[in-house]
Amino acid sequence: MVSIHIKTTITLLLIPIFLFSQEHNSSLPTIEQLFGVKTVKVKKMTASKEQINYGYIVAEDSRKIDVHAWFSGYITKLFADTLYKKVEKGDALAYVYSPEVYKSKQDYLHSLEFNEKHPSPQMLQSAETKLRLLGVHDEEIKRINTERKVDEFTTIYAPQSGWIFEKNINEGASFNPQKKLFQIVNLDKVWIEVKLYQDEIEKLPLLTNFTVNAKGISKTYTAKKNFLYPELDPKEATATLRLQLDNEDTVLKPGMYAKVYASADAASHLVIPRTAAIRKNGLWYAFLVTEFKGEYEPVVIQIKSLDAKHYEIIKGLNEGDTLVNNALFMMDSDAQIHGIY
Repeated sequence: MVSIHIKTTITLLLIPIFLFSQEHNSSLPTIEQLFGVKTVKVKKMTASKEQINYGYIVAEDSRKIDVHAWFSGYITKLFADTLYKKVEKGDALAYVYSPEVYKSKQDYLHSLEFNEKHPSPQMLQSAETKLRLLGVHDEEIKRINTERKVDEFTTIYAPQSGWIFEKNINEGASFNPQKKLFQIVNLDKVWIEVKLYQDEIEKLPLLTNFTVNAKGISKTYTAKKNFLYPELDPKEATATLRLQLDNEDTVLKPGMYAKVYASADAASHLVIPRTAAIRKNGLWYAFLVTEFKGEYEPVVIQIKSLDAKHYEIIKGLNEGDTLVNNALFMMDSDAQIHGIY
């Protein structure tokens, strides 16, 4: 066992200072009190692995709906007339005229009238199916059936609630099935795309709890781990983790910057304070209190960071071992002077 006689060495080196100081102030503490070595025990602590990352709120792909007409025609009245207008499912987006749809409505009306005199269920079903395939709303088909008259205009309805994120048509314009008229985005649930450094990917399976704080918003959101994108950004060497958030109050908006707190489930760890370990020549050391008063043994340890105040012991120490709490003090004193390690 290699020992460091800290107490003896410090006392010899500092006696002149002590004597000089005592001439001016007889109430000064003794040398033993001034330079008493504080100790700490290796102990088990329940804690969870934590890390902080950053990302941006984005809309979920499945909640983006492109609105197309399944026929050609003209916009006669535009209700969704501004970008980012809020709409509810079933709201009228536009009132249109389509010669193709108008003719199909007439064919359906004629089939109804013919079927009353000469039952032809297949012909009637075919005429009704054609209207459905053109995207004519069920309510309009029912109205033809009950009122036995045809409206030359057709309404395009919102297929879901959300905001108009794209508007590519104006009143009076023509359109065809290939033209996207609107994109409606629902924000009841959103994603946050979180940037992870390459060395954080390995720890990801251990992280189970995620909370999100968007800049400027006081509410804290709970997120669910959704998907790790299978490629990295080569410029930043970062991966993208996708988390899902409930956003029923629609406070979170695409493009918002947010901080993500990730943690693992709590577990028991063997720990020491960060002040009790010091690195020298590529190795980590702690100073173990020996059975002899005033003697401390430097031991090589293996550790990893647990949190801002503790290291987790991997190898080299056992629960209950007593260590010097200030390893840097030991390094700078007798141990370093005599080159013991």
